[in-house]
Amino acid sequence: MRVLIADDHPVVRRGLRQLLADEYRSLTVGEAQDAGEALKLAREQGWDIIILDISMPGRSGLEVLRELKRERPKVPVLILTSHPEEQYAVRVLRAGASGYMTKESAAEYLIEAVKKVLEGGRYVSPKLAELLASSVEIDREKPPHESLSDREYNVLCLIASGKTVGEVAEELSLSVKTVSTYRARILGKMGMRTNAELTHYALKNGLVG
Repeated sequence: MRVLIADDHPVVRRGLRQLLADEYRSLTVGEAQDAGEALKLAREQGWDIIILDISMPGRSGLEVLRELKRERPKVPVLILTSHPEEQYAVRVLRAGASGYMTKESAAEYLIEAVKKVLEGGRYVSPKLAELLASSVEIDREKPPHESLSDREYNVLCLIASGKTVGEVAEELSLSVKTVSTYRARILGKMGMRTNAELTHYALKNGLVG
């Protein structure tokens, strides 16, 4: 099996490599620590599955996912992240991901998820299945955050979690000016004026813990 692991934490990549090696005797693993490396390796080599984090330097995993699905639509992508399911799961599955897992559950269920995805299925937890069912009802009248682009949504979640514009800029490898522009767009689309309003909305809708 050929698997590409895209995560900016070496410990996580090493742990995933070991878990997969224990299950698959013939295993080739590629590792990427940021979005640029992930896309480069995905384009240059053939993979049976890509395991992708959402939070990485430069570009978010959600943006990388959309690009991967445009360029390599048949390669399944399993999202493995520290973000709770309520925050990103529905959005990434709509973007073409074959599954969504949180890192706290990875050790127990990773192999199960990988096998299901390789067979052409989708891996969703019972909790995520409920979220997907609820999203069908929500689609009839989309909430304001559904109008945001992936980057805007990412910035919204970071601001709502208490990060300053400067901290968001550092985490996403963007300039403060660029993040401020995203913030202004978000406020405009959401019909809000302050970070406090964004935070209240995000908490109410389960976008942050």
